[in-house]
Amino acid sequence: MSENRGLFITFEGGEGTGKSTQIALLTERLTGLGFECVKTREPGGSPSAEALRHVLLSGAAEAFGSEMEAILFAAARYDHVDALIRPALRAGRVVLCDRFMDSSRVYQGLSGTMDMDFIDKLQMLAVDGAVPDLTLVLDLPASSGLARAQARAEAAGLSAPDRFEKETNEVHEARRQGFLQIAAAEPERCRVIDAAMSREQVADAIFAEVQPLLHRLRPTRKEC
Repeated sequence: MSENRGLFITFEGGEGTGKSTQIALLTERLTGLGFECVKTREPGGSPSAEALRHVLLSGAAEAFGSEMEAILFAAARYDHVDALIRPALRAGRVVLCDRFMDSSRVYQGLSGTMDMDFIDKLQMLAVDGAVPDLTLVLDLPASSGLARAQARAEAAGLSAPDRFEKETNEVHEARRQGFLQIAAAEPERCRVIDAAMSREQVADAIFAEVQPLLHRLRPTRKEC
């Protein structure tokens, strides 16, 4: 993606680590500096991918087996990249994505039952060269993250966890270790952020990782 003029940042981590909150805070900060941001999420982010999001998170695809579920995730990602991420990057925007390819590598590969070679090849096709410039792994013990997720669901009036939130603490902790494993293997792209800190401390730690990359961008307006 050498034609890119933007910046692609993904947020990864287990349930309840605060990814959505931190994306909103970083968007506010970058916008204040004159950068144009695009907030998005996975599965979803484009009309077709959002339709698949409902199928995947409702558990409707689970009955068809893990390989079919992985293929549906990849199909959603491919459309997301083609319809939203790549055009935004070409336009010089900062794309902030709640989950991306590493979630598939963890949820379906490292902590799941699928062959990692199959998952990696599927991800190569799905991202089609759109590898993040920076991946921020928000790290939190699984039990703490699940408690946060439950409180969030109750506050929103949701009665049932989604396809992934409903799984055991042991499964979620295995996923946490999977994200940390990826971060350790790819330190040039990944940064681990302690999500147990206060919201403001996490936001500052994230901006400290993002700031060195901003020199490649041109603000869309002058700072007031």
